Amino acid sequence: MSTRLPSLNGLRAFEAAARHLSFTNAASELNVTQTAISHQIKRLEEELGLKLFIRQNRALALTPQGHDYLPGVRAAFNDLRLATDRLKRRDNDHVLTVSTLASMASKWLLPRISMFQKAHPDIDVRITTSTSMVDFKGGDVDAAIRYGRGQWPGLRADWLTADDLFPVCSPALRTGKKALLKPQDLADYTLLHSSGGYDDDWRLWLTAAGLPADISKQPGLTFDMIFMTLQAAIDGLGVAIGRTTYVEGDLAKGRLVVPFDMRMPADAGFYLVSPEASSDSRKLKAFRDWLLSQVPPERDRSGR
Repeated sequence: MSTRLPSLNGLRAFEAAARHLSFTNAASELNVTQTAISHQIKRLEEELGLKLFIRQNRALALTPQGHDYLPGVRAAFNDLRLATDRLKRRDNDHVLTVSTLASMASKWLLPRISMFQKAHPDIDVRITTSTSMVDFKGGDVDAAIRYGRGQWPGLRADWLTADDLFPVCSPALRTGKKALLKPQDLADYTLLHSSGGYDDDWRLWLTAAGLPADISKQPGLTFDMIFMTLQAAIDGLGVAIGRTTYVEGDLAKGRLVVPFDMRMPADAGFYLVSPEASSDSRKLKAFRDWLLSQVPPERDRSGR
């Protein structure tokens, strides 16, 4: 014959009050009144036929029976919490949220993501963009594509690709009387700049090409996102510094051209970053394997 279980609200009130040794603090935690906690525990004591607390002059203490009862009740609530967490994780196993830079998303990830969806129709991909580091503690983001050197404590970082830096422009700038034919001609053109960590790209490339770095300081146009800078180049507004990952699609379609042979490897690269604890989940492993398959094998860690 099974024993009838006591009220769940009463057990929850007992566990909280026993942990705090205070009806007031238990009421605050459970978002109810102190009177409600007192009534729930009194009803629980009546159901059990024994006293669980000793109430004395504003002090609260557990009876011997309360001490004996508490570990089992606490363990039961912990089991419920774990079971609920596991259920929620299974429910979210088909949702993959990836954070990346807006330019990386628009120029590289979005043109390819439909291939992942076709290969894994059961995974719902959600792309979010941000210029700041992702805080994985909130659990809202599963993985991020970050640019850097791969050193993020507590996170798994899988190398994806590096970039070369080189000027790009509209094909229209390569024709006419003032055609852009040699690097020295850049002094006569508007330079297009990107901020947000790419401010120094022009100076670095000019120095590597043996040209005066001051050319990068001449009046130009600056955009806060690379894809805007590249769109300005496509529209013929000037010459931009391209990065392999961001411009390969526009180069392939002829919207941009590379006017000079000089390329300079970047000193960092792109990584797929995820919390170590969840990095081997089914959805993340599927995304990682697919992402790595999209990186050209000839693009080694030097970016060449």
